[in-house]
Formats: sequence, C-alpha cells, structure tokens
Amino acid sequence: MPNAFTPRPYQTTAIQALTAGWAGPNNRLAIVLPTGAGKTVVFANLIAQMRHQLGRKRALVIAHREELIEQAAAKIRAVCPDLKVGIVKAERNHHRFMDVVVASVQTLAVERRREAIQDIGMVIVDECHHAAASTYRTVLEHFGAWSGTPVAGFTATMTRGDGGLGEVWQDVVYTLDILEMIGDGYLCDVRGKRVTVAGLDLDQVKTRGGDLQDGQLGQALDDSGAAATIAAAYTEHAADRPGVVFTPTVATAQSMAAAFTDAGISASAIWGNMPRDQRARELARYKSGAVQVLTNCMVLTEGFDAPWTSCVVIARPTKSPGLYCQMVGRGLRLHDGKRDALVLDVMGASTRHKLASIVDLTAQDVGEIPEDRPLREVVEERQAAAEARRLAVHQLQFEEMDLFGRSSTLWLRTDAGTWFMPLRQDMFLFLVRDPGGRTYRVHRWDATEGVRPPHPDPSLPLASAMQWAERAGRALVPAAFVARHAAWRAKPPTPRQLGYCRSRGIEVPRGATTGEVGDLQSIHRVTAVLASLAAAEPAAA
Repeated sequence: MPNAFTPRPYQTTAIQALTAGWAGPNNRLAIVLPTGAGKTVVFANLIAQMRHQLGRKRALVIAHREELIEQAAAKIRAVCPDLKVGIVKAERNHHRFMDVVVASVQTLAVERRREAIQDIGMVIVDECHHAAASTYRTVLEHFGAWSGTPVAGFTATMTRGDGGLGEVWQDVVYTLDILEMIGDGYLCDVRGKRVTVAGLDLDQVKTRGGDLQDGQLGQALDDSGAAATIAAAYTEHAADRPGVVFTPTVATAQSMAAAFTDAGISASAIWGNMPRDQRARELARYKSGAVQVLTNCMVLTEGFDAPWTSCVVIARPTKSPGLYCQMVGRGLRLHDGKRDALVLDVMGASTRHKLASIVDLTAQDVGEIPEDRPLREVVEERQAAAEARRLAVHQLQFEEMDLFGRSSTLWLRTDAGTWFMPLRQDMFLFLVRDPGGRTYRVHRWDATEGVRPPHPDPSLPLASAMQWAERAGRALVPAAFVARHAAWRAKPPTPRQLGYCRSRGIEVPRGATTGEVGDLQSIHRVTAVLASLAAAEPAAA
C-alpha cells in the first residue's frame, strides 16, 4: 500500500504504545504530542495499521472544529489513498460505504445522526482534552468506549480547567516533550521576551474554571492601553516576523489589529463566529504575506497550521500551562529561512495569580530562563555545567580513593562519605571539605568536648590535610592504633566485638578479622555522631 507520510521514529513509538496498551485491560488510551509533532500523521498511520484487525468494521475520527475535520480527512486520504474517507458534519453526511468516518462532535451529539453510523470498531478523538465534556462522553459511550471499543485520544496538552479527564482516559501511554522535539530537530528553538504594560493590574481580574476570566481580562487590557504598547514592542523586536496575537475577547482582537495597523504593521482580526468565507480570506491573506499579523480570540490554538509564523504574542495572560503551550506551539513549526520562534509575553502587575511562562513549555525542571535566550540553548548549557560538576566530583572521589588507598595510616569513610581516622572509641579525626572547593580542614571529635577545630584552622589540599591529620593522630595515640597493617588487626574478632555488632544489626562477613570488625564498629559509631551533629546545626543557627 503506498504511503506518502512514513511516520517518524517517535510517531511509530506512539502507535506501538497504543496497540500494546489495547492488548491489556484498558481500551481508552491517550497520546500527548506537542504542537507540530504531527498527531494527524500518527492516527492516519494507526488506522492504516489497524485496518486488517478491524475487518468489516470502520474507524471513526471525532473532532470539534471544521479545520480539524478537514485536516484529518485530508491526511488520512494522503496516508491511505485506497481508503474511502467520508465527513459527517452539519449538512454533510458521507458515512455509507466509507472505511473511515471523520465527524463533528456537535453533529454526533444529535441522536439520530450518531445512530445512523454503524459498524464502528475503533474511535479516535482529536484534541482529546475536550473529552470530559458531557457531549463527548455521550458520543463516546454510544460508540462503545465503556464497553471495550479501542479508543485513542490525541492532544498537545492533557489539561482541562473543569477536570474529569481521568474518568475518560484510563492511561496516557506516550508523551513527548517539546525540548525533545527541539533537540531532535523537529521543532525550532524558542526564546521569550516580556512586554510590560504599565497600568495593567491583573490582580483585579477574577478567575473562572481555574483561569483568568476572559471578559474582565479583555477589559483590563483595553483600560490599560495594552494594544499600543504591544504593537510598539512588536515593531521593536519582531518587525520582520509574521506572527499571531492571542487575545481574550473579540473586542481586544479587533483593538489589537487596529493598533498594529496604526503602528505600520498590516494586521487582521479573526474570531470564532466570524463568517466562514471572511475568515478564510483573512487566513489566505496571512499565508500570502498581504497581512503580517493575525490577531485572534482563541481560534488559532487548535487546527491552525502556519509554519512560517515566527512570533507569538501572548496578549491573553493565562494560569494554564496547557493553554500557554497550545498558543506558543503555533510558532514552533519548522519553515525555510526560519531561525527560531520569538514569544512576546504580555505582563502586568500580578501578585495573586501565577501565570504560565516559557518554562512551562517543558516538563523538565529548567529554572529561570533569561530573556532573549533560546530555551534549548540555555537548558543544554545547564546540562553541560551539571555534567562538568559530576565529572569533577567523580575525579575528586577517584583522587581521594587513590590517596587514602596508598596511605599506611588507617582511614575509614562514613556512610555519608566523610573520611575519618579512628583513634579510640571516644575520639576520632575527620576531614571537612570546603564548600565548592578542593581543599579540606582537619577537625577532631572527642566524647568530652565534641568537635574541636585546631587553631589556626587552615584549609589545605587533600594530601596536605591527610599528612597533617596523620601526624596529629600519631601524637594522640600509639602508632599501632592507627597503622593500616598493625599485627593486632589480623587476630580473630573478640566476643565483645561480635556482641556489639549483633546488638546494632551490623552484618559481619564470614572470616572477618578483629581489625575489620573494629572498622565496621568505627564506621557505625562515627556515622551516627556526625549525623547527629549535622542535624543539630540548623537548630543551633
């Protein structure tokens, strides 16, 4: 069978995760792929692979917007040219004798429309984070989602403000992080810049369903004169970039478009209930370059494929990381001549709301990202620095093991890694490494006075600190007490030693000598002493 869209490695892995998951007890499974990862290619290839298992049954693809329905149908036809693909939406009712039916959830919500579609053996839900809504659940239940029919959900973000997704999707079997996509060269890198609007007080905006209320947010943006500030920032930082602006209301989308036009940047506004032909014209103008910027009231978060977009303006501050990722994702697709994506984050005064930002694009803990620095570049630099620190520690540990291993003096190490020299049961010397450095100090502990640093208390390289401690140890106790190869160490352990170990749960190897058992006792005792000292430090402070 010809296949015009051979899946990428991660797309193949996602398909394998679904089919393997369906072989188990769960049938309602979800896949989370970033915007630009090609989820329609994934489920088109999934249908191609499952067609023989379906036999005479058909696949049903459910979407909630016209653009998503048309895209899904076109992609399935491209991947599987020999499959008959029909669309069921409003007046269109092409499901008879079709191998795949792509349908609007709004149309399937009408009982007679969904009952007319028979022999469904697999269901795919596009943008499945909407599936907790009652309309979806009614449709899914009708087609057997709760009685064993394999169901696959695809989304860029498994979040929904009003919850309930856990009741629909039993498991997320595959997730791909945006940073992985950028690192593998499937998405472009992204950097952010804050656009602070004086007078925009977000603390006055209430929340609904876990996010800022659209109406109040739109009013706050208009009252603060945000449109002119944002247009000026775009002119300064993205004058040569085609971009999209996300706004909370139709009115703010229109006022933003007017402000951009006034600033000399061609712009048009689009919104959800705009006449279909008019919206298609504006999208075509954006594609041709006649319009540089599209402002929109939340209609471009899904199903909008314009890879030449290289600037995204978040003029709809949000508390939802999922919504933020959807908006920014519109600018991350690769395109000829596109070097990266720029995100302009509109900020105002906010102490009450925790707003999503560029760090929420990835599930990795990346910390603060400096302005105007590419996300992947910063993360890779930090990973390289962490690896360098790890290697330095490894080298230091190797150096320690080599020096202590060659010493004729007995050195032991606590469970926490501190090197010490046992002198008597009530006394030992130990090394304290200076924070962030490769130098050490020698401290003494005895049961009467506790920790006693010397005076003066020099910070020395490891070899020098060891020599200083070994001289001090031989001055405090007989040399045989601290010699690694002293004759007494080769004798059998005493009953008292073995009793000590039994009472404290210390495992003694078969054939251990009195010196080796004494070492186990010392490690146990000194570990406990230093741990209690460390625990007491915060209280003392």
